[in-house]
Amino acid sequence: MASLALITGASSGIGKAFAERLAKDGHDLVVVARRKDRLEALAASLPGTDVRLVTADLSTDEGIDTVAELAATLPVTMLVNNAGVAHYMPMQDLPTAKARELVHVKVVAPTMLTRAALPGMIARGGGTIVNVAGMLAFSGPAPASQLPRAVYAGTLANTVTMSQTLHAELAGTGVTVHVVCPGLVATEFHEVQGMDLSAVPRMSADDVVTAALTGITLGETVSAPSVEDYSLLETVFGAELAAFAAQSPQLASRYRGN
Repeated sequence: MASLALITGASSGIGKAFAERLAKDGHDLVVVARRKDRLEALAASLPGTDVRLVTADLSTDEGIDTVAELAATLPVTMLVNNAGVAHYMPMQDLPTAKARELVHVKVVAPTMLTRAALPGMIARGGGTIVNVAGMLAFSGPAPASQLPRAVYAGTLANTVTMSQTLHAELAGTGVTVHVVCPGLVATEFHEVQGMDLSAVPRMSADDVVTAALTGITLGETVSAPSVEDYSLLETVFGAELAAFAAQSPQLASRYRGN
């Protein structure tokens, strides 16, 4: 029986690159996106691969429930949570509908799809969950003038922390959780928001997929395709653990005496 990969946001960019790479590696596919025409074109480009097309809008509860049912009932060996939307703007300017869409697509959907797929993976003794986040997850201290991004960056940071914590929770089950954090990627992701980055050097979606799959084999929980010195990330994670371990029931001295 061929392994089965379920990929969200599969109609373009990183999701499409995942579908093409995993099909080449012998996986059968369940590909999810809003646009049926693009999914049909993807399936036509993958002769010899069993491809199931699922048209669903992951910004809605109905769309999430539809895909979650498939994740729960099919023998999924790899779940790729890639669907995304790019609403870059100051929070006070972010329309309520777009804020809700962003949080549903980048937080609610991967959480619920992962929750749906896990019991089957654990029962079968193995599986891989790949969450697509981004380097903006580490951009919190950067000045707002660099890129108004509070809500979007916050969803990516959630994805990184959830992936790291879940990976630890699943130790010994045979299920691996990995989060890939690309920088700028040459896809239409920014173009749909009217951002022209054609003059900016960008990584290919294929390279992002290669980094994620290689990172898994290297035993990384977090991969950063565009960061040459991985010790920088290890320093960040080490500092977070050190701060977490430094907790005390006593009020820190800097907060006393006022």
